[in-house]
Amino acid sequence: MSRKQALIRGTAVLTVTSLSTRFMGFFYRMFLSHTFGEENVGLYQLVFPVYALGISLSCAGMELALSRCVAREAAAGRMQKARELLKTSLIFTFFISCMISLFIRQNADTIALTFLRDSRCSSLLFLLSYTFPFASIHSCICGYSLGLKQTKIPAVSQLLEQAFRILSVIFICMYCSGQGQNISIAFAVAGLTFGEIAASFYSLHSIRQSWKQISEKSRSVFLPPAAFRRHLQRLLEHALPLTASRVFLNILQSVEAVSIPVCLQYYGMPAAQSLQTYGVLTGMALPCILFPSAVTNAVSSMLLPTVAGLQEMKDRQQLRSLILKITCSCILLGCFCCGVLLILGKWIGIFLFKSPLAGNFILTLAWICPFLYTNTVLLSMINGLGKTTCSFLFNLFSLCIRITGVFLFIPAAGISGYLNGLLISQIFLFLCCILRLSVYAGKY
Repeated sequence: MSRKQALIRGTAVLTVTSLSTRFMGFFYRMFLSHTFGEENVGLYQLVFPVYALGISLSCAGMELALSRCVAREAAAGRMQKARELLKTSLIFTFFISCMISLFIRQNADTIALTFLRDSRCSSLLFLLSYTFPFASIHSCICGYSLGLKQTKIPAVSQLLEQAFRILSVIFICMYCSGQGQNISIAFAVAGLTFGEIAASFYSLHSIRQSWKQISEKSRSVFLPPAAFRRHLQRLLEHALPLTASRVFLNILQSVEAVSIPVCLQYYGMPAAQSLQTYGVLTGMALPCILFPSAVTNAVSSMLLPTVAGLQEMKDRQQLRSLILKITCSCILLGCFCCGVLLILGKWIGIFLFKSPLAGNFILTLAWICPFLYTNTVLLSMINGLGKTTCSFLFNLFSLCIRITGVFLFIPAAGISGYLNGLLISQIFLFLCCILRLSVYAGKY
C-alpha cells in the first residue's frame, strides 16, 4: 500500500471511529441525565479537569512522542528499536501514572475541597485514580501503532473503551435498581475505569499477537538499563514540551470555566444569566463548531508519523507537497463549514437547542472554522518534524491571548469580547504555524 493510500485509509478509519464514539457519547449523556439528575451529572463533570490533567501529565505527551520516534525507526527499517521504544514508554508512563494515582487517592479530600469546591467529589476522585495506569498502557500502544500507520488497535480500542464504559454503567444501574439499592453517580466514574481496563487489555493482547513471529528476546519486557536511559532521553526530548502544552491547555480550560461567568458579572450581567450564557456557549454552540474536528483530528493522528517518516527518509519533495496539500484541504474544509454555519447557524440554534442565543454564538464562531480545523493538522506536522518546543510556544502564546480575552475583553464588551479573543488567538496560532512550516520547507 502506498503512503498516500495508507494516509487516506487510516484517516477514514479513525474518522468513522471518532464519529461513532461521539454518537455513543451523546446518547450516554442523555442516559446519565435521566438516571442521575442534573446535579449529580454536574458532580461527574466536575472531576473531569482532574482526569484530563492526570492523563496529560502521565501519557498524552509520551503518546505523540512515541508515535514520531517509532515512525522514524520504522522508516529506517529499525523495528527492534521501535519495539524497545514502546517498552521504554510503557515502563515509564506506568510508573508515573501509578504515582499520580497514589497522589490523588491520598489527597482526594484536599483536591475536592480546595480545587473542586465540593467535598462530594472526594469519593469520585478516589475511584477515578484507578483509571490512570490502564490509560497509560492504552495510550502508549496506540502511539506505537499510529507510528507504524496501523489503525486497527487505536480504532478498536477506542470503540471498546466507550462501549465498556457505557455498558458497565448501565448494567450496574440495572442490577442495583433490581436489588432496591441506591444508584450513585460514582458508578459513572467507575465506568471510566472499566473502559480503560478493557482498552488496555485488548491493546496488550493485540501487541502480543503481532509480536509472535519475532524472537523471544524482542518480546521480553526487560531492557538493559543503558538502552532504557537512551530511549527515555530521546522520548522525553519530544514528550516534555507536548506535556507542558497539554497541561497549560487543561489549566486554561479550568480557568475559563471558573472565570467566564465571573467576568460576565463584572460586565454587568446577573449571576444566573451569566451562567446561562456560559452554558449556551460551551454546551450548545461550541459542540456544533467542533463536530467536524473528528475529521481533522483523524488526519492529524496519521500525519505525525507520516511526516516523521518522510523526514527520516529525507524525501524533500514529498514532504513539501504533503504540507501544501493537507493545509489547503483543511482550509477548504473550514471555509465550507464556515459557509454552512453562516447560512444555517440561526436555524441550528433554534431547531436543535430552542435557543436563539446559541444561533447567535454559532454565527459568530463560524468565522473561526478555517483556522481552528487547520491549526490541528499544522501543529501535528510541526510535532512530526520534531519541533515540539515550537508547538509548545505557539500554543502558550495563543492561550495567553485567550486568557486576555477572558479577563480584559469580557468585562469591557461582554461575551462577544471573549469570542473575539478566541478568534484572534486562532488566527495568531495559524500564522505562527504557517510561518514556521514555510521557513522549514524552504530550508529543507
